[in-house]
Formats: sequence, C-alpha cells, structure tokens
Amino acid sequence: MEAREAVIVDVVRTPSGRGKPDGELSDIHPADLLAGVLIELAARNGLDPAIVDDVIGGCVTKTGEQAANVIRTAVLSAGFPESVPAVTIDRQCGSSQQAAAFAAQGVIAGAYDVVIACGVESMSRVPMGSDAAGASLGGELLHSRYPDGLVGQGVAAELIAHRWSMSRTELDDFAAASQSRAARAAADGAFDRELIAVPTPDSGSVNADETIRPGTTAEKLAALPPAFRTEKLAKRFPELEWRITAGNSSPLTDGASAALIMSREAADRLGLRPRARFHSFAVTGSDPLLMLTGIVPATRRLLERSGLGIDEIDAYEVNEAFASVPLLWLREFGADPERLNPRGGAIALGHALGSSGTRLLGTLLCELEDTGGRYGLQTMCEGGGTANATLIEVLR
Repeated sequence: MEAREAVIVDVVRTPSGRGKPDGELSDIHPADLLAGVLIELAARNGLDPAIVDDVIGGCVTKTGEQAANVIRTAVLSAGFPESVPAVTIDRQCGSSQQAAAFAAQGVIAGAYDVVIACGVESMSRVPMGSDAAGASLGGELLHSRYPDGLVGQGVAAELIAHRWSMSRTELDDFAAASQSRAARAAADGAFDRELIAVPTPDSGSVNADETIRPGTTAEKLAALPPAFRTEKLAKRFPELEWRITAGNSSPLTDGASAALIMSREAADRLGLRPRARFHSFAVTGSDPLLMLTGIVPATRRLLERSGLGIDEIDAYEVNEAFASVPLLWLREFGADPERLNPRGGAIALGHALGSSGTRLLGTLLCELEDTGGRYGLQTMCEGGGTANATLIEVLR
C-alpha cells in the first residue's frame, strides 16, 4: 500500500496579545479566541466543518476557563457540527506542534482525511502554573530520583547560559535582534497571510502583534534586572551569574492558531492547493533539570530520519522561550544564524504556550514561500525535558 502524504493547506493565527492589564486579547475567553481562528480557517478555505475528522489542539494550563477539554469547547463555540470531535493535548510549550504531528501522522496512517491542528493559551486569564498551585509534582519515587529537586524553566535557561558560557551581552544582543527582525517583518507585511483580525468586546479590533517592541536595543535591555534569581536559588547554584531577564525571555502572551491538514487526495478532491507537506518528525526526552536542551537531540534525530544536512534546510524556527535556547542550538549545529528565526521569534512575537507550535508552523511556511525556500525545520523546547522537531517541504 502506497504511503499517503499529509499536506498543509493553510495556517492562521490571532495577533500575539500582550498580557494584562493593557493587552487587548485579555478580555476574550480562550475558547472564544480559538473559535474565531477555527471559523476563519474554515471560511477562507471554503471548508465544510462537517467533513473534519478531528480537531487536535494544544493547551498547557488546563484549569479555570481552559479546563475540561478546551479544544472541544472552542469547536462547539465556533459553530462546528456536534459530530466533529476534539481533544486537548499537553506537551507543554510544544503542545500544538505535537498536535500538528499527531494530525499529520493520522493522515499518513489513513486514520484521517481532513484534520485541524490548533492551540490556545490565555496567559492573562489563566496564569501559567495555576493548574499546579499547591500540588506536589511527583511523589516519593520522583523525589528519590532527583533528591535536590527540579527547577523552573527560567532557572534551566540560566543553567544553559552558564554551561555554554553565554554572556549577558550575547543574550541581550540576540533578544534585540529578534525584536528588530519582527518589527521589520511586520512593517513589510510579512505576517499578513497568517494573521486574522480579532474583534474585541469594546467593538474594536486587534490586527497586529502587540508584543513587538520596535525601539528595543541591547543597551536598554542591559538595564533590566535578572528575572529568576532568589536567595534560595542563589545558594543552590552559586556558580550562576543570573543573566536571564524579562527582556531576553519570551513575554506572557495571549493567542490562538490553527492549521488545516489533510491528505493530498482530499485536497485534490476539495479543490484546495497544498502549500507544503510534512516530511519528517522527531520527539525526544532530555535532562529534566536543564529541561530546555531537548531541541538538540530532537534535531539530530530529525536530520537522521530526513537524510538531510543542516545546510540543506532553508529556514529554522527554534522557539525563543529564552535567548539561551536558540543560541545553544546554533552552537551545537553550527547553523547559519541568518536562517534562524528570520522574522523574529517568541521574544518579540510572544509565546502563548499551547498556541506556539502552530504559530511557528505558519510563520515558517510563509517565510519559505516568500524566499523560495524548500525545507523548513521547527523545534521547540518543552517543560519537563522533552522536545519536538518537525521538517516541512514546500510544494510548488
């Protein structure tokens, strides 16, 4: 039986909303935020939602308004037929990238013909970590394996900066460059194809990313204090110089995104043009203390499976949870820094946790189309020490 291809027909997203108190998306329920994206994805592709086999979506903080399978809630809120199923998955920051992988793998396996991969996170309305408030993450068995305890992602980013000898200046320079690239891309209309306008409760509309700060310079960033240092952590890690700040980290963000994925046969039958196909996938675990280094083994595994070298890939999207993460990736692979996050990354464009995977997918696809590139690589570090990597190939 000939293997089926999983193709990408479209990817759309909301603008990246700045967190409370001044973020325009913070007044919108997360299910409604994603519902608007699903409605637009179907409308602009003339898709009858009744033929969607499944909606697979990512969300990280699944409590409060994001509890109880928020992806299903969003599907119903979008007016899709009740017969369309939906599921919420959690691979931390890579949740919607994993959703896209599951969707594509389901198409390749013959389980799906038409599927939507998506994600949502309202970090304003459902604060990060609120689902774990007061909980003990792991019992005696985990604590016996890691007796000193694990740490948060910000501290992991500090450990990476220390181990790979990244200076504060290097981190701030990278963050300023991310802001500059994103501001230039926005001014040039590079995000227009992936963005949808979001109506706000006050009868206004959000049409552009709120998180981009065009006037950012490395000199301004140098004045910011460390974001994650505490006296307790300073005693545990006396070697750290505490270089990670709010300026060289991704901001708290509200947003939603979605990708329309199907078999090539289904696209032909529906008269839709496939924009790209999924080429290869990888997912790995890594040290849960360093936590954010999994992008390295995930990328290595992806390259082995694809048969491509890093120089054969035209653009790389490595999620900028913290500046130390893509800088680590660059050092390990000796990749061309001009191909890395060429339209800016999460430091400027935001990191709405559950939405970020499909957000990166859309930005990567548009970059390849606009520059004539063929292959694009996407990889994301994830809380708890896992990482996803995906390779797409543009179809022309």
